[in-house]
Amino acid sequence: MMHLPRRSRLVLALGGGLLGTVLPAVAAPCDESPAWADQLRRDLDAMALELTQTLRPWPVPDRVFAPESYGLAAGALATPAIQRAIDACAAAGGGTVRLGQGDYVSGTIDLRSGVMLEIAAGSRLLASTNLADYPTRQARRPTVQDSNMGMNQSLIFAEGCERIGLTGAGTIDGRGTQDNFPGEQTIGATPGRPFLIRMLDCRHVVISGLRMRDSPCWMQNYLNCADLLIDGIHVENQANHNNDGLDIDGCRRVIVRNTFINAEDDGLCFKGASQRPGEHILVENCQFYSSCNALKFGTDSQGDFRNVLVRHVVLGGPAADMRSVKRRKADGGISWESVDGGTVERIVVHDAKIVRAESPLFLILSDRGRVRPEQKRPAAGRLRHIVYDRITGDDNGMRGSFFIGIAERNIEHVLLRDVDLGMAPANGPAPDPAGIPDGRGLYPDPHMFEPVMPAYGLWARDVRHLALVRVRFRQGAGEARPAVIAPAAC
Repeated sequence: MMHLPRRSRLVLALGGGLLGTVLPAVAAPCDESPAWADQLRRDLDAMALELTQTLRPWPVPDRVFAPESYGLAAGALATPAIQRAIDACAAAGGGTVRLGQGDYVSGTIDLRSGVMLEIAAGSRLLASTNLADYPTRQARRPTVQDSNMGMNQSLIFAEGCERIGLTGAGTIDGRGTQDNFPGEQTIGATPGRPFLIRMLDCRHVVISGLRMRDSPCWMQNYLNCADLLIDGIHVENQANHNNDGLDIDGCRRVIVRNTFINAEDDGLCFKGASQRPGEHILVENCQFYSSCNALKFGTDSQGDFRNVLVRHVVLGGPAADMRSVKRRKADGGISWESVDGGTVERIVVHDAKIVRAESPLFLILSDRGRVRPEQKRPAAGRLRHIVYDRITGDDNGMRGSFFIGIAERNIEHVLLRDVDLGMAPANGPAPDPAGIPDGRGLYPDPHMFEPVMPAYGLWARDVRHLALVRVRFRQGAGEARPAVIAPAAC
């Protein structure tokens, strides 16, 4: 067990060149990065290259349809005219439905295969504030999200479609304030608060260029989709409770790039409630800010999540000049979680800056076992082969990063390399590690444990093969906790 004392500047160097003072570890250190991590990086770089070369926007036929040609009346709800334009576009073999003449107030719109919905520069798609304009869209294939949250209303809905998308330099505004759509913060159902976008079981999905703001609940949910490209969107979802920025559930072949998100709830959240694998995923050149978790997998972890590369990102809590309906610090910076039986593995994050996060890094492997009511409770899953490489940041909170497994199912094979994080000092005593729960039955967020952890940098329990290479945690004056309490490396 490594138990390293407090020091104003800590560098734990387990191989390679030194960045500063080296504090001895009780156990023998690794001589170098483990071979599996370098091979994983090569594999995921190759995956990213293949995705970049092959996952491109689908070719949109050169046909344009406008609601104004399908009975749109001045001052009237635009839903019927937009829907008629979409249906005509699909019947003609596909093309663009363009909203290009100002504001369009609408309830639920059903996308069809072959349709690209464009909100042009200077135009806005405004969500109706009348809940009656959002008829139920019950998913044909039930998922844990349906049984847990009752996700049956949305502004834009698509199911079982191919070659669909949303694009343009305009804005989708959900007008989802608590005055328009009241409700409570919850981990269960969210009645009366539609999503802005929900796409299920679709292929070849493109979301590009748009500005999105103020959903009554989640901003966008893509579930069991393949070939999903999200590029250059700007999301402000700080108007209500459960204001996630982007939720991707059980999707395969995914790129998220050049995207800004500021969310009251999770920023970019991957899920497994579809009980389909989420895999072959590239996230790059993005900013994710959240009052909950900036980057996460595992609110639901029934499906597997693997082969994920995240690079060149900034994430954490909202800055003082950003909109925020509650706290400025994120609960978690990067949170990878398996609590519902899924396997979470082969994930690399490199060149990431984490700011304003109470726990910059959080891993949990536990045994909540949430599934659909008719399903048998699963055994605990797996969490393994996780790499954090070149992670920096400042103005983080006092809780500290922590990795926590369970006695019968440890987290396995984790590498931290070239990590330099500044943390705030604790305002109270450190808890007794023996009294910290293992997360069984708990909702998987860092705040469900303790306000501070036993170490200000990293505390780990029930983790096997944890390697720290050139890791530095910096703390403010008055910190009495040690920097690292963790199992022996290698």
